[in-house]
This record gives sequence, C-alpha cells and structure tokens, in this order.
Amino acid sequence: MTTSNKHPDAPWRNFYGRVRGKTLKASQETYLDEDLGRLSPGAVDWEENPERLPLDTGAIFDGKPVWLEVGFGGGEHMVHQAATYPDVGVIGCEPFINGVAMLLGKIRRAGVENVRVYPGDVRNLFDVLPEGSVDKAFLLYPDPWPKKRHHRRRFVTQEHLGPLARVLKPGAEFRVATDIPDYVRQTLVEVPKAGFEWLAERPEDWRQPWSDWISTRYEQKALREGRVPHYLTFRKR
Repeated sequence: MTTSNKHPDAPWRNFYGRVRGKTLKASQETYLDEDLGRLSPGAVDWEENPERLPLDTGAIFDGKPVWLEVGFGGGEHMVHQAATYPDVGVIGCEPFINGVAMLLGKIRRAGVENVRVYPGDVRNLFDVLPEGSVDKAFLLYPDPWPKKRHHRRRFVTQEHLGPLARVLKPGAEFRVATDIPDYVRQTLVEVPKAGFEWLAERPEDWRQPWSDWISTRYEQKALREGRVPHYLTFRKR
C-alpha cells in the first residue's frame, strides 16, 4: 500500500477529500493485502521512484490501449468498463482506501484482469505516464469542493488538466460526469483552455448518459436528492 497519496509539490492542495472512512471489513483487509500489490501499474510513488522514471505502458497491458479513471469511488464504473472492453487496459487512481478495498472486491467477483490500481493522488501517476500514452480518461462525480475558496482544489483547474492533456493521445476522449451546476460551469470554462473541444452538438446532449454508462452509487445518491446529472464529453485537439 502506498505510504503517501499526496504529490510533494502540493502537500495540502489535494483535490480529493478524506483518505480513510469507517473500519474496513476483514475481507477488505484481505483484498488489500493479497491483491493490491499485484494490480499495481508499477513504481509510481516518490519513495519507490524518486527519479520519476516513466512507466512502460505498453508492457503493463501487453500493448492494449490504456484508459484512465481519476478517482474511481467504489469502482463499479471501472470494473464495468474493464468487463465491457476486454481489449483495453484500465488504470484507476483513488486515494480513499475504503474505495480501493471496495474496488478490489468487485474485481475479484467480476474476474477481470485488464485493470491496474494506484491508491494515491493521480498527480503522482501523471509524473510517470509517458506523453501521449492514454487513449481515454474519466472524471466521474469528483469531489465538488462547494465552498468558493476551495474551488482551486477541484480537478478541473489548469494545475491538473495540463498534466492530463500531456498524457492523453491526440484525439483521446475525456469524459466528465457531475451533478453540481457550478462544477459544470467550471468544467466548460477550463477544459477547453487545456486543449480540448466539447463534443456536444445540442444543449440537451449533456443530459444523456453515454451508451456504455453504468450508474454509480454517487449518481444514485444525486438522483435521490433531486440533483441532475450532467455528462460532458471532450476530445483532445
């Protein structure tokens, strides 16, 4: 398990919230002990890779296209994508260790092998992913940081979008799902500045989920509380 989930250049400006919740079940502790190491994408943490040597993404998935999910929550979407598209490899980042344990249980039950898991800050992974090595990225129901003074912690700032754009291939797709109107606004302002184009043809397009979408627990919570999900699709220029 990673010893730190924060990027050393930004020790407090973490766009994630808490990193541990309620006590893990015994089975979840087992998943972490037995599965997390073998599902690692490689040397990502600064302690194990201080020179920031790049990962060999071609070797991780035997040459398959690489997809990246930033903050996978409970992991249901990540496992769904891996099962739906066995010819791609999916890397997920999530510092909340309870979510990591939940994902590992889902991976066991689904029997998918084309996944890798990094239990930490995605900025550490951006450091070691080669330029243009990722074919698709997902940002699904990220922490909204609702207070205005915290908006700079959101993922959709140039601090994070720049590194994301660097590791994405030209023409790669970037999907964002959120139920927070102000997060939609900031996304539509900031993502194009980082070299992406919004692919919506009509305003109502952002209300339509993707054809391969699986509703997550965060989306179900939003719907129960009367909030409207938005689905934004961008392409790297």
